[in-house]
Amino acid sequence: MSVLLAGYSAAIAGRAVVLLAVPALISSTVDSVISGSTRGFTALALVLGCGALCEVAVALLGAAAIGGRTCALRVRTVRHLLALGPRGGLSAGDGVSRVVHASAETAEAPFMIVRVVAGAAGSVGGLVLLWLVDWRCGLAFLLSVPVVLLLARRFLGDVTRAQGEYFQVQSQLADRLLNALTGIRTIRAFGTADRETARVLSPLPALSACGRALWSVQRGAVWTMGLLVALSEVLVLAVAGWGVAGGQLTPGELLAVVGYLSLASAGFDQIDSVLELGYAKAGASRLDEVLAKEPPRAGAVMGLHGPGALRFTNVTVIRGQRRVLNGLTLTVPAGVAMAVVGRSGSGKSTLAETVGRLCDPSSGDVVLDGVSVRDLPWSVLRRAVTYAFARPVLLGTTVREAIGYGARYPNVVDAAEAARADSFIRHLPLGYDTPLADAPMSGGELQRVGLARALVRRSRVYVLDDATSGLDAVTEAEVGAAITTRLSERTRLIIAHRAETAQRCDLVAWLEQGSVRAVATHDELWADPDYRAVFGE
Repeated sequence: MSVLLAGYSAAIAGRAVVLLAVPALISSTVDSVISGSTRGFTALALVLGCGALCEVAVALLGAAAIGGRTCALRVRTVRHLLALGPRGGLSAGDGVSRVVHASAETAEAPFMIVRVVAGAAGSVGGLVLLWLVDWRCGLAFLLSVPVVLLLARRFLGDVTRAQGEYFQVQSQLADRLLNALTGIRTIRAFGTADRETARVLSPLPALSACGRALWSVQRGAVWTMGLLVALSEVLVLAVAGWGVAGGQLTPGELLAVVGYLSLASAGFDQIDSVLELGYAKAGASRLDEVLAKEPPRAGAVMGLHGPGALRFTNVTVIRGQRRVLNGLTLTVPAGVAMAVVGRSGSGKSTLAETVGRLCDPSSGDVVLDGVSVRDLPWSVLRRAVTYAFARPVLLGTTVREAIGYGARYPNVVDAAEAARADSFIRHLPLGYDTPLADAPMSGGELQRVGLARALVRRSRVYVLDDATSGLDAVTEAEVGAAITTRLSERTRLIIAHRAETAQRCDLVAWLEQGSVRAVATHDELWADPDYRAVFGE
């Protein structure tokens, strides 16, 4: 990418040199023609040819370099967002907007700077050569420089602010549209299409206002700058005309003054470049908000030795102003199936997230086989801890790929049989090789495929976060028995909302307001009416 940028800069510089050379060559050629000579035509033709080549190089190198930089920025941003995980704090629409729009605007920043600097250098060069041709014309032009620079600086600040506001509202619109598309079945089922349309489009007036503000800034800058530049040009041309009339300038030198005046003025007539630089600055600011967030760091302890014992020590998780987990201490013996139960909001899912570092405790520690999970490399931790979720998202092209996702040597069919998913998968048009887009599944079927994806991996700890809630009682019992048989020597942490699920586990951890109220078997806890109330009994 740096090579393309260097080539682009060289082409821009070459074009600037050509533009500076052309007025002098035209001047000498015209004076030669007036004096009856034809000298200078060859040199002028060669310089103009070099200028054409530079223009072609600027266009080709600019397109290639900007496209490559945009791709690189999008890849970097996506990787960073994935590394941040839920810690990123961005809605899906906002994240998409930053990856798609802000990256594209930011990618052009170095090229905008090169163009602006080249334009400024060309203006300075034109002014110097204008001064050398006739110092009076150069002095007349200098009178407008401070005012133009002040206007350009204010314009850049106004554009950056207005574009940043536009991006924010655009992200709100994208996020609402994405949410609506995700919940399209619910919208259709409840007949709320008109209401959702109004909700999704409600940011449009604000977006329109931001767009009008942006155009207002541009309009004001264009007419002010254009008027000022035009007045300065009139003044310089008047001085030059007076010089020709007084015999101080030749006709060729007058043409040189016109050419160098055009070059000197071009630097002040870069409204589009300044506008695009403002867009790029606003986009870079939005990307910096993401890239400045530090992703969680992994440790370097490569080996785990032990049967999968899990211990939570004084684990506290604070989200906003709320303590989701409050100094929780819990030991999960190796090879045990422990159900985690509690009322809604008691911290069950958050506890499950801390095992595989989907979230990190604000304080306290989670230890697996004597090693803090913070000290494990991501690759080791991902092999040691496997998740199954209540609403699994299937990734991959086919059902087979979705089940084997992330596993080294997946025995897909065996895992699907254990999760009681094999029977309905075989009835799909292409069985396990059916594309996911052609494999509509019910909530229960989706959960069984998600369970198969977990069972295909050989891990130390399995975290099942309400992963059988969509199954009927008979199927859940079958799946539960299969999981117990298949994972009999593995540690299982099972977030449970059904009494039957808790009953099949070896132990139950009863959470209340982010702490452990009791740890015992389901039968022992069942005598407590508060425990029975957790399940709505």
